[in-house]
Formats: sequence, structure tokens, C-alpha cells
Amino acid sequence: MKLPPPGSDLHRLMTRFPRAGQVRWIGLRPARDVPMREVETAQASAGGGLAGDRYGGGSGKRGITLIQAEHLPAIAALAGHAQVAPATLRRNLVVSGIPVIALKGVRFRVGEALLEGTDSCDPCSRMETALGPGGYNALRGMGGLCARVLEGGVVRVGDAVQWVDA
Repeated sequence: MKLPPPGSDLHRLMTRFPRAGQVRWIGLRPARDVPMREVETAQASAGGGLAGDRYGGGSGKRGITLIQAEHLPAIAALAGHAQVAPATLRRNLVVSGIPVIALKGVRFRVGEALLEGTDSCDPCSRMETALGPGGYNALRGMGGLCARVLEGGVVRVGDAVQWVDA
């Protein structure tokens, strides 16, 4: 998805955010089918992902995955749970205050790292086990965003998440 031409009304709308977002949680998936490891800080590598994550060595469009903190209560309600722990959803970053799907197709900074939103992060069949029957559908439309790492750097809980003008 490309942005409309600079100066157009739609471009202005698509690049205006009320405030910066904030990283609320960081998790690493060391390998397939193992529990996520919560960390306070992680190193993002250009062309790769987060050090210690199974996608850390190079994964193209899915270097880092982000999910909206504000969606967690909705996902929990739809799945019939009082709450859902971030690690259950297997995304690397939980972000609040900025709509992550609005970062699709654009560059944005998370802490020191420069990322580019590549695609929606759709749920996988594992959500049926993690959330119970219907878990896959509970997450649909709220699965977050995949991003590639353009410039590496440290990402910390509490760091700002901000759109960057290309």
C-alpha cells in the first residue's frame, strides 16, 4: 500500500496522528512452539528482526510483529476470557496510543529502530489452541502488523512509536 501523493487531502489524513504511540510490552519467540520470553529491551537488526527471536536472523516482511494494546480487551471478550496475556498472541511488540494498522506501507520509528509496515499480521491456527474454540476468529482483524527492519537499534518498553516522513 502506497501513500497518496504528498500535499493531497488523503495523504494529510493518512499521515496525521494525534500523538506518538508507546511500546508497552516486548516478547521474543526463541523457536517455534515454545513459550514467548518477555523482555524489557531488545536489539533490532536491519534486514532481520529482534535478537533472540526466531525471525531475528532475517525474515523479510515479518521481521517484527506489532499488536494494538487497545485490542487486547476486545480479543479477550470475543474469545470468552477476562483477559489475554500478550505472550498468548505471539506478537513481538504490544503498542498503545497509535493505530498500528495505520502504519502499514509507511516508515515509522520504534525507539532507535526504523521500521516499515509491510502487511497485516493475520492470526494462525495456533490461536484455536491458545484462545480456545473460535480463537482464530476472535483475533481476525485485530492481529496487528508485520514490519521489516530498515535500520537496527535498541527497542525498549516505554519507547515512542512514531510515523516518519519518507
